[in-house]
Amino acid sequence: MELFEAIKERRSIRRYKEDQVPAEVLAKLVEAAQWAPSWAHTQCVEIIVLDDPKAKAALQASLPEGNPAYKAMVAAPLAVAFCGKKGRAGFKKGEAATPRGDWNMFDVALSMQNFMLAAHAEGLATVCVGLFDSAAAGKVLGLPDEVDVLALTPLGYPVDQEVNVPPRKEVGKFLHKNSYGG
Repeated sequence: MELFEAIKERRSIRRYKEDQVPAEVLAKLVEAAQWAPSWAHTQCVEIIVLDDPKAKAALQASLPEGNPAYKAMVAAPLAVAFCGKKGRAGFKKGEAATPRGDWNMFDVALSMQNFMLAAHAEGLATVCVGLFDSAAAGKVLGLPDEVDVLALTPLGYPVDQEVNVPPRKEVGKFLHKNSYGG
């Protein structure tokens, strides 16, 4: 699949088949995540793949039941947690190098985007889940204090369904030249 095709066609999917994801396909997705850029090459991203139904159910409990991805976290054959090591990305000599402080969320997002685009190219589906109790999810995942879970996604083959393509803002409404509004 061509890159721009994958970018334009990938959608957030919340209904999955029970079909297992082959290990070699999962390895390709993890490799795509591995090659994402990171702040000063700190590589702060940690990925946890859950295939155990009890572990997925425990992770699901960190989502509010009203989250549209709630059922998907256990229906998909895999749940994937994207985590970031604190105090590495965005830091120099132990001090925050920007007013934004820790940059790990940005690095995790880059890695997760690569993962999700690669998944789509392999015929798999994902949805970026950000509405969950990070502390509760961290306990389920056994994270040490220096690692935060920042995003989750179910991973599997999508149930055949009509997928709506939401309209995008016109480029002229968000692209500026030389200054905001320019």
